[in-house]
Amino acid sequence: MSYFRITLLRSGIGLTKRTKGVLRALGLRTRMKTVFLPVSPEAAGQIMRVKELVSVAEVEKELTREELKAERRPDPGFFIEKAVPR
Repeated sequence: MSYFRITLLRSGIGLTKRTKGVLRALGLRTRMKTVFLPVSPEAAGQIMRVKELVSVAEVEKELTREELKAERRPDPGFFIEKAVPR
């Protein structure tokens, strides 16, 4: 099953109540919040209403909060090849 991965990039402040309602219906309340919705015509229609505010990608599976956090974590920049015994 496919999912839409939707991330709110811009705030809904100053927009119409209808647009804010669409964001709320999608489950997007704060910036950089990511939600996963099953691919459907209803979800696609809601996304089209707020397409300027969100980033959308189609993914195969839903990610957990921990997986999203690990995905954002940068590479440490170094590798420990072997530990030296003390």
